[in-house]
Amino acid sequence: MIIDVKELFDQKEKYMNKEVKLQGWIRNHRKQKNFGFIDFSDGTSIKHVQLVYDDTLDIFEEIQKYHVGCAIEVSGIVILSPKEHQEFEIQISQIKLLGDCPIDYPIQPKRHSREFLREQAYLRPRVNLFQAVFRIRSVAAMAIHDYFQGNNYVYVHTPLLTTADCEGENQMFKVTTFDFNDIPLLDGKVDLSKDLFNRQSFITGTGQLHGEAFAMSFKKIYTFGPTFRTENSNTKTHANEFWMIEPEMAFMDLDDLMNTEEDMLKNIVSYVLERCPDEIDFLDQFVEKGLKKRLNHLIDSTFHRITHHEAIDILLKANQKWEFTPSYDEDIAKEHERYITEYFDGPVFIYNWPKDIKAWYMKENPDGKTVAAVDLEVPGSGELMGGSQREENFEKIIERAKQMNVDLNTVKWYLNLRKFGGCYHSGFGMGFERLVMYLTGIDNIRDVIPFPRTPGNCDF
Repeated sequence: MIIDVKELFDQKEKYMNKEVKLQGWIRNHRKQKNFGFIDFSDGTSIKHVQLVYDDTLDIFEEIQKYHVGCAIEVSGIVILSPKEHQEFEIQISQIKLLGDCPIDYPIQPKRHSREFLREQAYLRPRVNLFQAVFRIRSVAAMAIHDYFQGNNYVYVHTPLLTTADCEGENQMFKVTTFDFNDIPLLDGKVDLSKDLFNRQSFITGTGQLHGEAFAMSFKKIYTFGPTFRTENSNTKTHANEFWMIEPEMAFMDLDDLMNTEEDMLKNIVSYVLERCPDEIDFLDQFVEKGLKKRLNHLIDSTFHRITHHEAIDILLKANQKWEFTPSYDEDIAKEHERYITEYFDGPVFIYNWPKDIKAWYMKENPDGKTVAAVDLEVPGSGELMGGSQREENFEKIIERAKQMNVDLNTVKWYLNLRKFGGCYHSGFGMGFERLVMYLTGIDNIRDVIPFPRTPGNCDF
């Protein structure tokens, strides 16, 4: 029976001195005159198995021709290894070549730069670094579902195609079935009535609006799926295609929202630490020294809560030379986020933001100057989540939408949620890739997405 490498490591006592059969790939092959060593992986564990063979095998000469990258099936006896820091090895009895690999295979057993590996995105999952990153990505996704499902949330599949303008038309990809060489015109303008949906449509930039509709029925819902933005940004934290977690909760105010964000994040980090110890240890050693300590510190931390005004007070009183001067009317910069989390030595909620820099659907505070919005800043990564209490007053949200030049026809159904049994409610969004960056210590979003889509890059 074929077993996984992970099972072999998890139950090594069960398999010691017994024959096992494995299928996987050659990661390295060190050949000697009378024997050889194969570094073997099947992808189920970041740990590799050493396969040992010698010239007593009839197929010794054939094995020595196997290159790095070959897919093989191997049978052998599990024995204690004389090598330090190696629990066991397998003495090969039989081996079969399942897929050959030429000598110009790009992923050779040496350290490759992340820039080079982005050019080989279809092969980079075979490298230890990305084995760790993408397994943690997988486990973190499961942690998210586990948390919300365990707290009575309904998972909603919000549409990827939409006519609702939530993030601003200039931020959203346009969808059409038109032949660009023969676009129908009416009075010199594009005749959208001839398009598939008979109107301007977009690839979604958020599942929030549709999520709110379901929250008004199920009380607590979450979306978790791909979103798209046209932002022409080449920073380490932006991509044009990314995944978002967006819970929406009826009968929750801003304080309830912050409680949920803190509880969810601590649960996700704990879940990953428990289920990915080998991956975390690897990343702690090779990517960010102190990663494990930082993650454990978050679990034990008190999440501080300060207003935007209080945050600016702290920044202006700091004995710092800022590249961007803090302002009571503006957003805060990365350098400010870093200082605030260091000042409190832990995660910080910053709430009650100036309404003129926030979205039209956020609830206006009694002061008329701020909205009940909140950003969560975490040490090392800055902003990780952003959310708000939503405006539940029908007249107020219409007034605000008009001020922000929102086309009311595209969100009429959303506004009507306030008329038909509406209630106070809140929600937040967390970019999944930013979460994975935080969990792994990776500093570039391109290295936590299997096939990144960024300006000028839509390869593979």
